Amino acid sequence: MAVPMFNLAPDMTVSRLCLGTMTFGEQNTLLQSFQLLDKAFDAGINFFDSAEMYPVPQRPHTQGRSEEYFGRWIRDRKIPRDRVVFATKVSGPSGQMTWIRNGPESLDARNITEALENSLLRVQTDYIDLYQIHWPDRYVPMFGETDYDPGRYISHISFDEQLDALGRAVDAGKIRYIGLSNETPYGVMKFLEIAQKEPHYPRIVSLQNAYNLLCRNFDFGMAECCHHERVCLLAYSPLAMGILSGKYFSLDKGPPDARFNLFRGRYAEGESRYNLSKTSIKAATESYLEIAEEYNIHPVSLAIAFVLRHPLVASAIFGATTVWQIQEVLNACSVNLSDDIIADVNKGENGLA
Repeated sequence: MAVPMFNLAPDMTVSRLCLGTMTFGEQNTLLQSFQLLDKAFDAGINFFDSAEMYPVPQRPHTQGRSEEYFGRWIRDRKIPRDRVVFATKVSGPSGQMTWIRNGPESLDARNITEALENSLLRVQTDYIDLYQIHWPDRYVPMFGETDYDPGRYISHISFDEQLDALGRAVDAGKIRYIGLSNETPYGVMKFLEIAQKEPHYPRIVSLQNAYNLLCRNFDFGMAECCHHERVCLLAYSPLAMGILSGKYFSLDKGPPDARFNLFRGRYAEGESRYNLSKTSIKAATESYLEIAEEYNIHPVSLAIAFVLRHPLVASAIFGATTVWQIQEVLNACSVNLSDDIIADVNKGENGLA
């Protein structure tokens, strides 16, 4: 079955599967990255997501390789630029990645502009189709955190300054559309509200947040915002960092080059949000694997098809380190989840509450 398409914005149609590139330059060599991109593109995927900080785990000497590899692939394969939709992200303040603009220290106009120019140079392109703020400049619970702590509030760069910088880049033809990532309902609504103040402030078209069988936070409040404001969800981690594939439930706890085994202790989000030592996470995952077996569906197909059936999801952003993993994801396009399957899936969710 062909990969379905979605009209994300005027004159920008994306495949409902998006290949994430955060392994390019770390787990995947340049040649392997080309093979993954070839497989995805030949199968009908035209949407690719990256970030200035990739690959992960982030290191000074590899930073930017994912963008660079994607740009080299376009040039090597002589792919017309308008046949692919390329999304990337500017890093928010962290205080840890000192090799990226000293932290980065903030998401002010200077940092946004510098990050964009560097991404354009690495990809060697004239424009970015979708430029996203990777995480907010202000304090918010994210990457596995759920509770907001007022005591951790810090002053932050204004939404106006960020939208002004992004708007200038749009006016200059360096960005087509903008989006947010790891945002809250408050942040989404403020960006939308303030974008109405000035004619050159761009309006966000997408939100890239985690969404999968084990993480449905989007449905608790964000979905209503996105529905009424016509903001689409780009669902990252649809396989919950590989857990929903079932590979970590084998007797050997998964292959040694699987992400959680290879980089144990380096994934704060995965080891908090998807920690299999938590009884609720383990039990829910086991129930989903049993449902897949009962209905003769591959666990990957069940997980991806569940995400794609959401009416607000424009595309599911998945990662892969091998060509056969991409094929497993592609197979989900031919899977229709019946009402009985969804009912059983929702029973599994009850244990996460």
